[in-house]
Amino acid sequence: MSTQALEAAKRKSEAVLITAKESLADAPAVMKSAVENPKKASNDFLHTPFMRGALPFINGGLAGMSATAVIQPIDMIKVRLQLAGEGVKTGPKPTPLSVTRELLASGKALDLYTGLSAGLLRQAVYTTARLGFFDTFMKSLTERAKAKGNPVGFKERAGAGLAAGGLAAMIGNPADLALIRMQSDGLKAKAARANYTSVVDALTRIAKTEGVTALWSGAYPTVVRAMALNFGQLAFFSEAKTRLKDTSMSARTQTLTASAVAGFFASFFSLPFDFVKTRLQKQTRAPDGSLPYKGMFDCFKKVAKDEGMLRFYRGFSTYYVRIAPHAMVTLIVADWLGFITR
Repeated sequence: MSTQALEAAKRKSEAVLITAKESLADAPAVMKSAVENPKKASNDFLHTPFMRGALPFINGGLAGMSATAVIQPIDMIKVRLQLAGEGVKTGPKPTPLSVTRELLASGKALDLYTGLSAGLLRQAVYTTARLGFFDTFMKSLTERAKAKGNPVGFKERAGAGLAAGGLAAMIGNPADLALIRMQSDGLKAKAARANYTSVVDALTRIAKTEGVTALWSGAYPTVVRAMALNFGQLAFFSEAKTRLKDTSMSARTQTLTASAVAGFFASFFSLPFDFVKTRLQKQTRAPDGSLPYKGMFDCFKKVAKDEGMLRFYRGFSTYYVRIAPHAMVTLIVADWLGFITR
């Protein structure tokens, strides 16, 4: 190495050492400032470029998990309603009350929380992604619209909701599959039950016995269902909030009203796909290796033929009671988290 190169390297290392010493010297002052004014330190951290990009995802995940902890028993009843009377057009029609009574009679009240760990994991993955993507897409669309001097319309909101839902559903499908398997396990004969102890146990055993690709069983209807749900929830919530801005309603009332509207449309558009998704994710191979349904379209066809078209909307009231409050809690908590971290 030449003398000039050595000198340059020496000067560079000296500059690095000086910078490090200055940073170490400033550290106590920075720590003292953070202790004396934690709010300012927190605000400075929240406004770093990394945190500004990550917050929509973090807030979305926390909001979804909060809602799931509240709604899990209703989701359990909804899944059992969808799986009752499979392949039979006639016969007794279960109701939310009869399913609840049956669950409570056969076990403990905590059975209503079966699959909670899978539900929380699903929200940590799925809702984190869908709300994070939606917020990111909307910011990009808003900036593009402003540059052209145009307002963001319903078409842009719908596109952002569809894209965010589809992407998030693909990422969250394994957790969604584990949730359905855990919730439907109690419908099997005792000798045939898997008796999963947790979502990790379910995911591990499914991957081991059926292959890793089995974790994406029902991914197609899951993605379509998520796109339909997010179209109804996020697009209509955003649109309703925009329309309600000029009313005399308070900000809190506007959020509640918009989330209720979003919950209805999310339920209406997504329930048929949610029904098919549940059937596909619950199915397991018979001894001869066959499956009850070959795919989404086959499931739609067989259910329509054997059980009737209205079967797709069985449990709509339960589904709405599950979706609407979940949407309301998620959107309200996400709104609140967005407000305190802005």
